Amino acid sequence: MTSDALHTQREHASYLLGRGAHCIVTVKGNQKKLHKQLKYLPWKQIPLQGRTRDTGHGRGEIRRIKVCTVNSLLFPGARQAVQLKRHRVDRKTGKVSIKTVNAVTSLTAEQATPAELARLIRSHWKIEALHHVRDMTFAEDASQLRTGSAPRAMATWRNLAIGALRLAGKSSIAAGLRHNARDASRPLALLGLA
Repeated sequence: MTSDALHTQREHASYLLGRGAHCIVTVKGNQKKLHKQLKYLPWKQIPLQGRTRDTGHGRGEIRRIKVCTVNSLLFPGARQAVQLKRHRVDRKTGKVSIKTVNAVTSLTAEQATPAELARLIRSHWKIEALHHVRDMTFAEDASQLRTGSAPRAMATWRNLAIGALRLAGKSSIAAGLRHNARDASRPLALLGLA
């Protein structure tokens, strides 16, 4: 199981480990002592163990990973610490951003190589990116629908709108929504109903 920092909780990890599952969790300020432990690991002495380069969405990105075996971190079942550095360049503006992400996993070095850990974490980020589009464009997190099947139904409609706009070649979902909102016949045409 992979999770963002919100779910980096000792109780969650203990629950998963007690059921034979493994976890990879992002560590941020909500786990201050663990975050500090990871920050002060000897990352400069640990060799680079993987590097990927991607382009898309108007930017170039290089991701680097370092992993080290740990035994005494303040987190249940932690066997490896992970440091990911993302170096992004916006191709339009030239703006550079560098972000360091720390994580821990219950997987041992024999169970997951640095390349496998990088792939699992990247897969989690892809899911987070989908949720980001839904929240930023549709304010999904602010929705007052919380009971019955309403939240699932609305998520289905939002996903349908996103999918239809992507199939129509729209790179900006927000711009596609605005374009289709200007004329009542456009959404029907987009879905092949007009």
